[in-house]
Amino acid sequence: MRIDTSAIQKHNDQYLSRHQKHFDFAKSEVGNTEAIIKKLIDFQVAIPSWALGTGGTRFGRFAGAGEPGTLEQKMEDVGLLHALNKSSGAISLHIPWDIPKDYSAIKKLGAELNLKFDAVNSNTFQDQPGQEQTYKFGSLQNVNKAIRKQAIQHNIDVIKHGVELGSQSLTVWLSDGSCFPGQLNFRKAFQNTLESLEEIYAALPADWKMFVEYKAFEPNFYSMTVGDWGQSLLYANKLGAKAYTLVDLGHHLPNANIEQIVSLLLMEGKLAGFHFNDSKYGDDDLTVGSIKPYQLFLIFNELVEGMDARGMNHATDLGWMIDASHNVKDPLEDLLQSVEAIMMSYAHALLVDRNKLNTAQDNNDVVAAQELLKQTFHTDVRSIVAEARLRSGGALQPLQFYREQQLRQQLIKERGIATKATGL
Repeated sequence: MRIDTSAIQKHNDQYLSRHQKHFDFAKSEVGNTEAIIKKLIDFQVAIPSWALGTGGTRFGRFAGAGEPGTLEQKMEDVGLLHALNKSSGAISLHIPWDIPKDYSAIKKLGAELNLKFDAVNSNTFQDQPGQEQTYKFGSLQNVNKAIRKQAIQHNIDVIKHGVELGSQSLTVWLSDGSCFPGQLNFRKAFQNTLESLEEIYAALPADWKMFVEYKAFEPNFYSMTVGDWGQSLLYANKLGAKAYTLVDLGHHLPNANIEQIVSLLLMEGKLAGFHFNDSKYGDDDLTVGSIKPYQLFLIFNELVEGMDARGMNHATDLGWMIDASHNVKDPLEDLLQSVEAIMMSYAHALLVDRNKLNTAQDNNDVVAAQELLKQTFHTDVRSIVAEARLRSGGALQPLQFYREQQLRQQLIKERGIATKATGL
């Protein structure tokens, strides 16, 4: 389904007068509005192909209606999102769920939808139909060399798919670990994993990056072979200059200081990018900014400070992707909310007066530093983010447009009520 641009224009006309009043006020309060808008327009967040269907839990999945049943339909859904918010201009594929049957046709569709192909993601955390060896006791860490070879080859195949599509990065997430004491030799598991990653790393094209993702627990609850950012960084440093640590906001133990982790990884030049989501207790994969919006702002505050310190391009030098899904929401509405939360946190971080903050820090003025961040966070940037969308041709209120136009109902009419997206 494609969005009629005239419908977006009609929607914008309806809300333009009210928006202009809010935006004029924001400009009077914020001195660098134009610079912020330019950065917002350039900033794009990739949508993962697996998030376009209704999510699930270990206990079950309640499939929604009108879900995308093919890669082409998934791309059309991302194109729909991008048409509305102009900040979702990339799709991240998960292999083997989304192997293109015709690379040329898929790239042509991507161009029509104004979509790029972000990182490709391998899957060795579950067995696939017809798979010769099982990953029940791990993949790249497995004591069985034949199983390790199978997992290595899968990652190399994923790279080949990515090359055909124009992607330039591979994300490796491992469910490898152990559930009980004594089950695993930690040292041998680490060494097996490193040797496996080295073979995959050797297959990377010269202009590619490897993103090593970590997770504190699940599906293994005693140990994870890449269990935290330190372990991921250890692998990345041993692998070489093309290997980086990928941060998923839900992949930490409760109350972890993610903003400090981000700052240090940036300082070391080893931050790959993000899987954005939110959580209350663990790896909940909830809508971005729905639980801890202030933490999201603090993370972006460190990102902007660290990227500027290194002279990095905010839009292109790190990987930005959502990894949120839930079983009680329309996935497209959830993704619209998530992208909006990301853009608002980024805008807030761009608003921070760095000179004043640095002065407060250098003078150990704790109150001044805290107040500066809190006041910035409480600044209403919604109209600034909306203005960036408006100038890019998007909708002033994407979620409102989605509901007014009954887009889910249109998708159900096109695809039927029983379709089910591939993936988890």
